[in-house]
Amino acid sequence: MKCPPTSRAERAQLAMMLEVTAYPKPGNVDRCHDYEDTRLEHFLASMIACRPTLDAVEGGNLGIGEGIYDAVVRTSCHSGGNTHFGAFILLLPLIAGGDIPGALRLTRETTVHDAVLFYKAFSETQVRVIESDGLDVNDPESIEEIRREGMTLLDVMAYSAPKDMICREWIDGYTLTRRFADRLHDAPGGAGSISPLFIDLMAEEMDTFIAKKFNAMVAEEAMAMAQEVQAGRRTVASMDEECIRRGINPGSLADITIAGIYLALTEGWQWDR
Repeated sequence: MKCPPTSRAERAQLAMMLEVTAYPKPGNVDRCHDYEDTRLEHFLASMIACRPTLDAVEGGNLGIGEGIYDAVVRTSCHSGGNTHFGAFILLLPLIAGGDIPGALRLTRETTVHDAVLFYKAFSETQVRVIESDGLDVNDPESIEEIRREGMTLLDVMAYSAPKDMICREWIDGYTLTRRFADRLHDAPGGAGSISPLFIDLMAEEMDTFIAKKFNAMVAEEAMAMAQEVQAGRRTVASMDEECIRRGINPGSLADITIAGIYLALTEGWQWDR
């Protein structure tokens, strides 16, 4: 049977589903455990709810800033909080642009209006920010400063990149997204390789969501735990148990994992091989 081609929006939904159902992913929601306020079903509900946004971005009917805002509004109607904010930041340029070069071209074309919509999206969700950030997403004056300074969304990402690895992907050319996709292509086992590759990424990169939620020391501790798993000095189960108990959830790396899965899918990777 010849299967019909899938749209970019469908591949993005598939990437979100494959990420959240991969297990174990130490500290994050997966098919084996939830958090008290956020469950697997919340992630799946968001994946379904954002489909109109993904279609509109793919069809060129929503810009990047509009798409991020629209996706956040659509996925904020359940009680599970922020599930995919970072993923939308990474996915929407890829969906609109077709690939990484196309995505980067579109990020360079973002406007002040895109930046304003991005900041307004924060008011619709619960995204952790660093208190010392000059542009406070909880302060309406920050939007006025963006307008006064003529900051585009790319400028905002560059401003935030030193402390936020999602923003850094826009500036560095989707480096970690590309790395994860390449490793998926090289790894055997289809979707079964997502979990070990996620742990590898945890061992290599400090998750900035953890750093914002706690501090850099805890984020580095999470890296060290993943390195112990790699070296065989610790089991994944014990790491997962400790991360869940302490609320250490590498959310930014999960968003990059989604983008990497999406990129691999667009390049022909077979998740069920």
